[in-house]
Parts: sequence; structure tokens; C-alpha cells
Amino acid sequence: MFAYIEGRIVEKSPTRVVLDVNGLGYELNISVNTYERIPQRGEKVRLFTYLHVREDLMQLYGFREPDERDLFLQLISVSGVGPRMAQGILSRVTVEDFARAVATDDYLMLTQIPGVGKKTAQRLVMELRDKLAPREVAASPGTSPAVSFAEEAVLALISLGYRRGEAEKLVRRALQAEKQPESVEVLIKRALQSAA
Repeated sequence: MFAYIEGRIVEKSPTRVVLDVNGLGYELNISVNTYERIPQRGEKVRLFTYLHVREDLMQLYGFREPDERDLFLQLISVSGVGPRMAQGILSRVTVEDFARAVATDDYLMLTQIPGVGKKTAQRLVMELRDKLAPREVAASPGTSPAVSFAEEAVLALISLGYRRGEAEKLVRRALQAEKQPESVEVLIKRALQSAA
């Protein structure tokens, strides 16, 4: 219904923004990533939109870039993923990082997103692997250090005799204690300590 809305920012928070368009205020739900990339109150902005309609509710979602809106639409097409969860996913990861995680079966990265459990992560990978544009993966600048360390740590634990699921659980627990480990060795050590 609406492709985009352009107006002056009246209110702004990490989850919503109100735009004044010729005296009419539009409230849009946004992700944290969009919040960080839009200007301050009083300035003009253009947000790409999606109108979610249920029999008892109409909600407008806003996105800074068309790629973010496209991924949002892909996410809500997955069984069990609604607009609220999709907004949460987009608040935690960039379009490029999400596309890379799906393309490489990086369940560990996906399950670090609040609300995304193992089964949801599996559905996301299974249902979106062929739908996400290859350019999103190819254009990504490189894996963040924490994700690279996590993958290496899981492989190291598997080589020590741990099952993959158990290794991922230990690494995830270690990452919760220290979001940006200084090295893969530190992450492995913390994961082993949490197993003791």
C-alpha cells in the first residue's frame, strides 16, 4: 500500500519513530539498525515501509534501506516468524550478516539472537537459503571476529570429542560471558571452563 513515507521526525526511539507528513503523524515500528541510521528529531527522512494487517490490528513498519525491508518480508514468510520477531532479528544483525549466516548454516550465530531457538534457526536456514539474493552474501565485508572465533572454537571442541550440539552450547555460554573475546584460544578456554 505504501512504498515509502518521507517526513520530519517528531519522535524517535530504538523501536519506533513518528514522522510528520504535512501535518499527519505516521507511527512506524523500526529496528535498532534503522534507528541508528536515521537523523535526529526535527530532520527529514525517507523510510521504506510495510503495512502489516490483521483483523484486529494494523501496524506500519519502517526501514532505512530497501534491502532491510526485503529481508523483513522474507523473514515473516517463514513459518513461526511474525513481524515482532523479524523486527528483533533486524535489530541484532545486519542484512549482510544474516544472509551470510543462512548461506553458511551458521546456527550458532542465529541462536544468539534473542527469541531464535535451534528449531527456528533451522527453519530460517531451510526456508531462506534459496530465497536470499546471492549478492547479499557476496557483498558482505567479512565475518565479525566474534563469529569467526565461535566457529573455530566449535570445531576445536568437536576435535576434542564433544558433539556439535554440545560444543555450540558451550561456546554460546562462553560468548554470553564475554561478547568480544580477544582470541579463539580465550574463547575455547572459557567454553571448557563452563563445561567443568
